[in-house]
Amino acid sequence: MNDSAGSPQSHQHHPGGLARFARPALIASAVVAVVCIALLVIIFFLDAFNATVYSVGGNSIQDDTQEAQDIRGLYAGARAGSIFFLVASLMVAAAAAVLLYRGRNSAGEDEGDGGEDVDFEDLGR
Repeated sequence: MNDSAGSPQSHQHHPGGLARFARPALIASAVVAVVCIALLVIIFFLDAFNATVYSVGGNSIQDDTQEAQDIRGLYAGARAGSIFFLVASLMVAAAAAVLLYRGRNSAGEDEGDGGEDVDFEDLGR
């Protein structure tokens, strides 16, 4: 009778290469995409607010004055950076999703229980 208390070793398949980084990359890119979308929404509301405040005095935000051009270009850098990171994160998410989709069945191929079946009565001994 073999009463070893050691746990059986599981034969889990760990993907190699870029596939092992696919899940963290997908999560990180989703977070970055959500942050970029939130930033774009905030910039939209700030632009609308600035245009409204500027037009209260009877001016138009579409004028060719230097002040109107400055207000229109106030968040141009943040908007461009947010769009760039949004597109980059969506591309990373798509690549990670493809890697996860390709490797979805490979994790269960060699996986076996490797241990013996134990009943409830056997646990009490």
